[in-house]
Amino acid sequence: QAQMVESGGGLVQAGDSLRLSCAAPKLTFATSALGWFRQAPGKERDFVAAISRNGLAFAYSDPVKGRFRVSADYMNDVVYLQMDNLKPEDTAIYYCAAKRTTNEDVYYGSIEYDTWGQGTRVTVSS
Repeated sequence: QAQMVESGGGLVQAGDSLRLSCAAPKLTFATSALGWFRQAPGKERDFVAAISRNGLAFAYSDPVKGRFRVSADYMNDVVYLQMDNLKPEDTAIYYCAAKRTTNEDVYYGSIEYDTWGQGTRVTVSS
């Protein structure tokens, strides 16, 4: 059983938008920085976006900067990844992750995260 559950993936055309969501346990959500990663076929898992524990600091990888936006809904314990102007190179399985922390930093490395979702598939056709 996954502790975090992603949804919202699908098949879209280049230029379209998707919003991924990740539901997290309340305790995890309240005590963790959150991140999004993706893994394309035959590739390593790459950092996509991150948000700090208090939701006030953000980070994005260069390929998605300006197109993707991460946010958190603290009422419902859900983290989102809004993806606009999707490109074929965005095709991947997307994972959300949580890292328990007492600070307000953002984290870039998958090795730093403690809890992961099962992934949701995004396919962008040209």
